[in-house]
Amino acid sequence: MKLKLVLNTSFGGYGLSKEAYKYLGLEWTKENEMCDSGCAFEEDRTNPKLVECVETLGEKASAPYSQLEVVEFNISDHIKDFDGKEWI
Repeated sequence: MKLKLVLNTSFGGYGLSKEAYKYLGLEWTKENEMCDSGCAFEEDRTNPKLVECVETLGEKASAPYSQLEVVEFNISDHIKDFDGKEWI
């Protein structure tokens, strides 16, 4: 099974731009810029709306100190098992 995931590929931390918040239909506040009060979808990086937003907006989806990218990987390549017990 292939999975798409949003990662920040630069130093500075995960953050969404004002344009991304608008695209996602979320309220923008100045605190969102530096994620001082938590960032949208920070705990749900596989959310289809977030993935679509980053794919559509490209660099414009990233906050000033972020560089968000969508990566795709095959989850079955990361599932390990021993005697029937599985882990990632």
